[in-house]
Amino acid sequence: FQEDPTLDRHFKGHKDAVTCSDFNPNNKQLATGSADKTLMIWNLNPKARAFRFVGHKDVITGVQFSPAGDLVASASRDKTVRLWTPTIKGESTAFRAHTATVRSVSFSRDGQWLVTASDDKSVKVWSVHRQRFVYSLNQHTNWVCCARFSPDGRLIASCGDDRTVRLWDTSTKQCINCFTDYGGSATFVDFNTSGTCIASSGADNTLKIWDIRTNKLLQHYQVHSAGINCFSFHPSGNFLISGSSDSTVKIVDLLEGRLIYTLHGHKGPVLTVGFSRGGDLFASGGCDAQVLMWKTNFDALDYREVLSKHSKRVTPEAPPHLSDIHPRGPHLHSARSRVIEVRPQWTFDWLPEQPLLLKAPWTVSVTTARLLHEQGVAYPQEVCSGLPMSFTSTLKNIVQQLDVLTQTVSVLEGRLTLTEDKLKECLLNQNDSLNPSSFKDSMDLCYCLGVCACARCFIVSLYFSVSSV
Repeated sequence: FQEDPTLDRHFKGHKDAVTCSDFNPNNKQLATGSADKTLMIWNLNPKARAFRFVGHKDVITGVQFSPAGDLVASASRDKTVRLWTPTIKGESTAFRAHTATVRSVSFSRDGQWLVTASDDKSVKVWSVHRQRFVYSLNQHTNWVCCARFSPDGRLIASCGDDRTVRLWDTSTKQCINCFTDYGGSATFVDFNTSGTCIASSGADNTLKIWDIRTNKLLQHYQVHSAGINCFSFHPSGNFLISGSSDSTVKIVDLLEGRLIYTLHGHKGPVLTVGFSRGGDLFASGGCDAQVLMWKTNFDALDYREVLSKHSKRVTPEAPPHLSDIHPRGPHLHSARSRVIEVRPQWTFDWLPEQPLLLKAPWTVSVTTARLLHEQGVAYPQEVCSGLPMSFTSTLKNIVQQLDVLTQTVSVLEGRLTLTEDKLKECLLNQNDSLNPSSFKDSMDLCYCLGVCACARCFIVSLYFSVSSV
């Protein structure tokens, strides 16, 4: 049910490190920004030519397509944000309000707003239609590395070199929460598909997923050996890919809570990774100036129905929808949270001549089956339980027999209670008579009551044993 990811395309054109990337929602283009100051629009149709856009005067640090796919926003170290039309003309408009390097740029889900993060310690929101700056968020105390809108547009998440991740309310323009459990700079932040959680990566090699309802840490991964520069949620919310300065791309199964793939395709730090909107492709880029596009494959499910449910839930009127990623344990908002450090036996490397793809053993656990069932995904019984059908049938029979035994124990306990009541009544009658000749009978009755008490203790212990089973 699971296949390995495969390398699909290898794009060459940048002359320096590839710092950012994003797929067009129409799945026909891939945009990449580079330290060579150029923006490339790669057409996924092999017969179509790529576009090279020139306009920024310094390193391009962020890029994203609008939800409609008709615009591309880019951020740069030249302190500007540009809006491009991804056609052969490559016309652009520059936005200026930041006073230092702009580190990231992102559209709201409705395409009407942009949010940017900058080394001037501010997060700024822009109107796309009016093409002007609207307001600024100013509580970070150091460079801000990344900022993203929630799917419903009500929140903004930002992170930076002050080792914090902040949540902002777009209506009040106030910081409503701050996560500080980081050993180094927070490098990247994003919401999951439904907006229930945020994930953040750090220079301390960690990747953390927080529940924004309870402010608790749900999952904590430490699978890279160097700082994480970028990550991306799969549209289903079930997988996450991350790129690191250890030159690897890693893929984590969020339902299983473990690493499933390690990709060695770059010859230096990996600076950008990203899934396509449909999740069937993902791209990676790095300091080796390469852009690699991969077929996902390991996600064999059709998530169109899941995505349609997500889009229906993301409405301006709805309250925050918070139900998709489930806690795997009693994680606390403190340093005592459990670290999941995975060291798989198998990884796979990419070689230019012939990709070699190996994967770690993979099964669908009962937890996975339960979560997939909640999302409406049907699986054969053997896949859902991880057990043969015959073994499952045997377990059902055992459970039925235990139910019968539980009922029998309850009946015995009821009859024993009636017997005890009658014995007590007889003992009271004997005591009332005060006849010495009845003393032996009274002792016999006390003995019977003692036997009944022992029997009751045995039945109660048996009952709790059956209930625990």
